[in-house]
Amino acid sequence: MGSSLISLDDTVRLASSVALRPEPFGALAYHFGNRRLTFLKRPELLTLVQSLDGRRSMRECLNDAGIPENHWSAYLAALTS
Repeated sequence: MGSSLISLDDTVRLASSVALRPEPFGALAYHFGNRRLTFLKRPELLTLVQSLDGRRSMRECLNDAGIPENHWSAYLAALTS
């Protein structure tokens, strides 16, 4: 994912070079290309990341993950980073 904020109309997919390991707090995400380990600190963020299929908009994925609309900007910022 890039450095600019993801929009609600964007379609995004999890890179095939990223592996997710679910944990009680959320998940660990490991990128095999740059060896970066990222903590997904909320189970809802894991649910959202797992739903990114490249076909549905971010709006649809956020809705499907059950994330309240007033928190969407925080989740979009988390995905951008």
